[in-house]
Amino acid sequence: MKILQLTPGTGHFYCGSCLRDNALALALRARGHDAMILPLYLPFALEQGELSDTVPGGKVHLGGINMYLQHKLPVLGRLPGLVHDALDKPSILRWVAARGTMTEPADLGPLTVSTLKGDHGRQRSEVARLAESLAQLPKPDVVLLSNVMLAGLVQAVKAATGAPLVCTLQGEVPFLDGMVEPYKSEAWNELRAATAHIDGYVPVSNWYGEVVRERLDLDPGRIHPVHNGIDPADFGPWKAPKAPTIGYLARMHRPKGLHTLIDAFLVVKKKVPNARLRIAGVSLSEDKGLVTELKQRLAWVADSVEWLPNVDREQKLEMLRELSVLSVPATYGESFGLYLLEAWASGVPVVQPRSGAFPELLESTGAGLLVEPDDVRSLANGLVELLTDEARARELGEAGRAAVQERFTLDAMAAGVEAALEAVLFPGRPSPSSAAKNLSAS
Repeated sequence: MKILQLTPGTGHFYCGSCLRDNALALALRARGHDAMILPLYLPFALEQGELSDTVPGGKVHLGGINMYLQHKLPVLGRLPGLVHDALDKPSILRWVAARGTMTEPADLGPLTVSTLKGDHGRQRSEVARLAESLAQLPKPDVVLLSNVMLAGLVQAVKAATGAPLVCTLQGEVPFLDGMVEPYKSEAWNELRAATAHIDGYVPVSNWYGEVVRERLDLDPGRIHPVHNGIDPADFGPWKAPKAPTIGYLARMHRPKGLHTLIDAFLVVKKKVPNARLRIAGVSLSEDKGLVTELKQRLAWVADSVEWLPNVDREQKLEMLRELSVLSVPATYGESFGLYLLEAWASGVPVVQPRSGAFPELLESTGAGLLVEPDDVRSLANGLVELLTDEARARELGEAGRAAVQERFTLDAMAAGVEAALEAVLFPGRPSPSSAAKNLSAS
């Protein structure tokens, strides 16, 4: 198949969706498909430090600067093409993104709604430029959107490519629900209208697929869940830490539950005095206030806590190898959680809240403990259980490592997506890839 993926970039920080989509494109190529991925809004920030060879020329479409300026003043869409191209340069976009602070849903309501309107929004000229670029590419057999937030592009992309359109579902609901009214309701209404033009959906978990199905009233027959996968080769082997060590690997902000983990760690220290905490992940300028507050809260145990903001891949791998347990107690319904696979590939068990996709993943792997959501005491008890029972922790960690190696690989993910795309392209016909479909989505 000729597969065209459209994925938003972040410009300057690692994003699980970007890493997953880039890895998927490469894995589809390894399975013999002609997969190409185009960055939208901002360039990709990939752990390897360079763009995947699936991106032709590294060009960014719907550049974030042009999109923002045209939202403020639509007449700017009539500027000469050379000006648009200059503002779409990856170097300029990275520079601006690194100095911006607009990542919170509450700040992005008007821009989100306008973008979802597509041809009828304030950025219609940018949508037209994207359609022109797509029309010049080799015709794809299918177009794969990274998430349903790109639904405003559906009609323009279909007209330009003539191809059916499939949409991954990953993390949209918390973002949309985080917007203020009336923009939240308007955004959901725009999405419901766009679903008539989307041919299939690939949620990253069964749980999340059901959530979006209910919110958008989707046909269950168009939903094909496929769990994420990673390449486990670089992870591990596990090394016993010098002291019982809890790890955190996610953005350092409140929705990921960092504050809950820190409160739980303070309880853990009373029961396991030599326990340590290693906090790694993206830290943006808008996260500084929370991080400062949490560091003050940890002042009396500061020598037991290590902060690792914006780690690169090698630092992440090394950190994971030397953990006793990992916990990211997200306060919202997480659609998957790529950090779980990374911990398990390193032989590290997890302690997660009984919410979102976590029960689905832990029940299928037996690689950790579930605790009550947003409950400091319950989380602390789960952490203490594994910190004080090394044999049990090792058993769970090895179960996770085996699960990743057997069922959560890149090839398993690509096989599942391949089967989902074939189900859209050839409805009613037995898929030649059905036997290889990602077992974790069954």
